[in-house]
Amino acid sequence: MKVDVTVPELAESITEAVVGAWLKQQGDQVEEGEQLVDIETDKVILEITAPQSGQLVSISKQTSDEVQSNEVLAVIDTGKRGSKSSAASAKSSTEAVAPPAKDVAPASAAASVSAVPEASPEPAKPPPSKTSPAVRKLAAEHGVNLQDVESTGKGGRVTKEDVKAHIRAMETEAEAEAKVVPIPDTTPATEPSPVSRPDSQERGSRQLRRVPMTALRKSIARRLVSAQKQSAMLTTFNEVNMENVMELRKIYKQEFEKSHGVKLGFMSFFIKAVIDALKAFPIINASVEGDDIVYHEYFDIGVAVSTERGLIVPVIRDADRLSFARIESSIVDFASRARENKVTLEELTGGTFTITNGGVFGSMMSTPIINPPQSAILGMHAIQNRPIAHDGEIRIAPMMYLALSYDHRIIDGKEAVQFLVHAKNIIEDPVRLLLQA
Repeated sequence: MKVDVTVPELAESITEAVVGAWLKQQGDQVEEGEQLVDIETDKVILEITAPQSGQLVSISKQTSDEVQSNEVLAVIDTGKRGSKSSAASAKSSTEAVAPPAKDVAPASAAASVSAVPEASPEPAKPPPSKTSPAVRKLAAEHGVNLQDVESTGKGGRVTKEDVKAHIRAMETEAEAEAKVVPIPDTTPATEPSPVSRPDSQERGSRQLRRVPMTALRKSIARRLVSAQKQSAMLTTFNEVNMENVMELRKIYKQEFEKSHGVKLGFMSFFIKAVIDALKAFPIINASVEGDDIVYHEYFDIGVAVSTERGLIVPVIRDADRLSFARIESSIVDFASRARENKVTLEELTGGTFTITNGGVFGSMMSTPIINPPQSAILGMHAIQNRPIAHDGEIRIAPMMYLALSYDHRIIDGKEAVQFLVHAKNIIEDPVRLLLQA
């Protein structure tokens, strides 16, 4: 019986899905549940496994092909189970037919051959243990054969750090080879080349390296350009004194981590402050659909997470109902699974408002771009000690710039500014959040 291997049902928000590298080839035997190929969407990487055991008799979609929901990728013949690959079968057949050497060679020849033992072929290096899609993607982009990489992971698993170390070693070796100056040809040239550069060895080479965009990067590019074209985006700024939040964290940090098993970060404070401000200004939590304004009576807050493949925005559902500990646990879980490409499509769709923290990379100020179909996004930035005026005196305080980008089609400047001031006031007086809990 032949069974189709198909693309799973993709969410409506998925704009593109591309076939990644095939781990099995046509004619190979596959086992039920064994990974065959990756499908790279503009949000996550999906691992496609064999629905049943059998022989992979055909592959209809090749690497880099664009695919849609339920499209057929390959076909498995379940009636052809148990047979090994053609190479393995040929090897076993040869071993069965070939007569022993002592029956073919004369005694004298056998004696002479035994004096010089035949060199045994070097055993093939076993393939690496199962690797994550991120590891395979990194290896493919740099032309690295995973079988050549020294593994340090558990059970022989090749990690991303192993691949990066291998890439660095390759680059070092290439640089060393480039520095070897060849022996000059003593034969006089009949005519000097017009593009010859006598000092090229000293100045080094000017090389280009072209790498195709991933599906996620292409999607990010399209969505950002689309967001700027389809919305009247403006940004308003303010600054917040983080002194009280930092003091509160310092007091309860150890007790919080001991009780809940997770650290108390700044993001939970900002999510709580944003939700309070969204309740006061519901238009910020709305979106545009045609000529209608859709007000969301719930608070699904997206938190931007940076990965090797690009930025993704997992969504914390009903964040207004969650405690500080639940919010922090959700953020840690998303960040951990995002690095391993294990965030699901459902977890990346349906947010009503987004928070992004460029401060973790050192950004002082930026204008974040709205994540459609949302109408606003809050940008956090680095905390820096700066002189401020307080009660008629100048003193040093830990300050953070905040930026709110918003869609001016439905949000007026007055509402945007008041929203940002509302959130700022709550952060500067965080005890109000604890009294609400």
